[in-house]
Amino acid sequence: MADPTPMRIIHSEAATSFGGQEHRVFKEMVAMRERGHYLEAICQSDAELTERLREAGFVVHTLVMDGTINIVRGVFAIKKILQAGQFDVLNTHSRQDTLIAASAGRLAKVPLIVRTRHLASPVGSLLTYTWLPHRVTTVSHHVRRQLLGRGVPPDHVEAIYTPVVLTPRLAYSSLRNELKLSAEAILVGCVAVLRPNKGHLELINAMLPLLRTRPKLHLVVAGGGSPAFEQLQAHITPSGLGERVHLLGTRCDVPNVLAGLDIFCLATRQEAMGTAFLEAAASGLPVIGTDVGGVGEMMQPGVTGLLVRLDDAQALQNALIQLIDSPELRKRMGQAGYDRVHTEGIFTTETLAKRTEGIYGRWLKDLRPSVQTDSVMSQQTTDRH
Repeated sequence: MADPTPMRIIHSEAATSFGGQEHRVFKEMVAMRERGHYLEAICQSDAELTERLREAGFVVHTLVMDGTINIVRGVFAIKKILQAGQFDVLNTHSRQDTLIAASAGRLAKVPLIVRTRHLASPVGSLLTYTWLPHRVTTVSHHVRRQLLGRGVPPDHVEAIYTPVVLTPRLAYSSLRNELKLSAEAILVGCVAVLRPNKGHLELINAMLPLLRTRPKLHLVVAGGGSPAFEQLQAHITPSGLGERVHLLGTRCDVPNVLAGLDIFCLATRQEAMGTAFLEAAASGLPVIGTDVGGVGEMMQPGVTGLLVRLDDAQALQNALIQLIDSPELRKRMGQAGYDRVHTEGIFTTETLAKRTEGIYGRWLKDLRPSVQTDSVMSQQTTDRH
């Protein structure tokens, strides 16, 4: 098969923080560049994504996107960028940058404008999903179904999973030495920013009774966020089990933390996709998650992990007991998850790039005849006058 025609692609992102959404943009741009495409970005000057992309060698245009007046200014500024760059595809990611960049894209007649939906929250206005962009991508089939339920045509929206960057399984973790725990200790843990919708409180409540009856059991929570960190500490203290619940705060050595665990559990309440479950599986861990959003797509329930109903505290505790009390089941599910992520190729950066490339190409083919027709009609009108 011949290599695809290289495309000129520009991404826009209004967020200044660097979370899962921004990490997805970064990984996608790098992966598409490796496939031979040319990429630039439009971000805010104080965004961490701006710094990271420039360090990686990308051209990044900056402008202020916050505030009503900057929407109008931004539209005309981005229109000039798009016209000068002659891009085939504009891919927007947040509501604010879609309002600005997609409007500019329409004025500049960019052949394909795509909005990527990263969130699992209810979809509000369809303006940034149907009126401004030509097409939409989502990070999971769950999010795609949400948009279909709001009336977005099925052939206008495709799901493309966010990938995980695969690395060899670590043979050693310093976590147990850090916590002064023996090799016989059983560590249940999670890695996630401390927000109420991540379900840390539910996990702690499910674990506290088990900690009382299983002296080798420990809970490890990695992730920062105030005031949630202090609130969790205050919740744990009355139990008298503070030495068995380890709140690590923000960590930059996530693979090292995961390699030190026996079980990964995140009782999340809302999740567009659930990359954390993939990262845990890629480390060879069995996973436990709540059946919300795209979490069920990140595992094979009963094979690579256990999926429980949201707000079913007993089901969550039963799932924990099942894995805590069975080393054989932990090993079998952990290996199955590792094999799925590392060998099936569903969640790799290469798969992301190939799928994105194919979808962009198909949509460009679908849209370009109408773009060309509009251009011809416009020229005929000009000629008549």
